[in-house]
Amino acid sequence: MGIIRASALALALAAASLGAGYVWLPPGLFELNPAMDFGERIAFALKADILVFIWLAGCVGAVSRGRFYSPTDIEGSAFGPPSRAIAVRAAVLQNSLEQTVLAFGGHLILAALLRGLELTLIPLLVALFLVGRVAFAFGYAKGASGRAFGMALTAASIIVSYGLAVGLVVVGR
Repeated sequence: MGIIRASALALALAAASLGAGYVWLPPGLFELNPAMDFGERIAFALKADILVFIWLAGCVGAVSRGRFYSPTDIEGSAFGPPSRAIAVRAAVLQNSLEQTVLAFGGHLILAALLRGLELTLIPLLVALFLVGRVAFAFGYAKGASGRAFGMALTAASIIVSYGLAVGLVVVGR
């Protein structure tokens, strides 16, 4: 599958998942209510983002484990170029760190702006982020077309976060 096709598929999946999830998830699933104050909304986003940070910790662990078991890599990145296996893991870690910072910021901003059941979007965005990260990691070694779906799905979740946040600010929320 090419880059454009994989990216288009990821964007379609993101749109369908967000739309269907927002409409069809049971209203009481996350125990959300319109009376949630700012602190409760931020706490909700932080709880949802635990999974995002667990993913990031797993990426750190993958690089650490790989270095520990590789005679070429055990000395660390300052002492020579990484083996191919560690280079891929390190690239996934670096990209995941960058994407995590963006996603986490977007989720906190949304938590400040969304109300009641609208907050359902945050765990949906987290789910898309995680599926995107897993697809990116598994596809990375296959080159740009192999990681395109995962990168586009991750990016879609982040773009929706910031796009929605900007839209809500513009309309005065």
